[in-house]
Amino acid sequence: MASAMPVAQRMTADEFLALPERHDAQRWELVDGEVIVNEPTWLHGTAFTRLLVAVDNWSQAGAHRGRVSPAIDVRLDDRNVFAPDLLWYSEGHVPALHDPPPYGMPALAIEIRSPSTWAYDVGAKKASYERHGLKELWLVDTPAEQVLVFRRSQRDSASFDLAFELGPEDFLSSPLLPDFALALTELFAADR
Repeated sequence: MASAMPVAQRMTADEFLALPERHDAQRWELVDGEVIVNEPTWLHGTAFTRLLVAVDNWSQAGAHRGRVSPAIDVRLDDRNVFAPDLLWYSEGHVPALHDPPPYGMPALAIEIRSPSTWAYDVGAKKASYERHGLKELWLVDTPAEQVLVFRRSQRDSASFDLAFELGPEDFLSSPLLPDFALALTELFAADR
């Protein structure tokens, strides 16, 4: 279950990043100056694991395929520090192993639905990613067994001008990840 952290006033990104390090399963993000706390569910974790393995296997299968990472802090501006469930950085933009947070914008961000954070994912976070130049966003709606894909048709497109709603019969792919394809039946399989 996710919730907003009670704060007397809105926080800046610097204040958020100065909070003490957390050692629990909760994930914290700063969305429009508000601290959002998320505790992922089993369904969320299952989709996360399948996506991480699929993108990592693709990345490791060839040269110059960038790197995938689980949630790390990405500072977008003074009011937004996101930790997408998964991030993919293209070759030449992968953070160094010992770089401290926050990290730069990935090429691909993947957000997996959690009951109380979905409104942020499809609303304020999507809009902020778009404003700050994210190339592609996957919103994985686990209960609906759909993936919403938002991308730019051209490198210099001002917004996500392509949007797709993928269902159980479709394959998840991207021009950012040549030859990557994951059947949604595999992503959402209940018996694995």
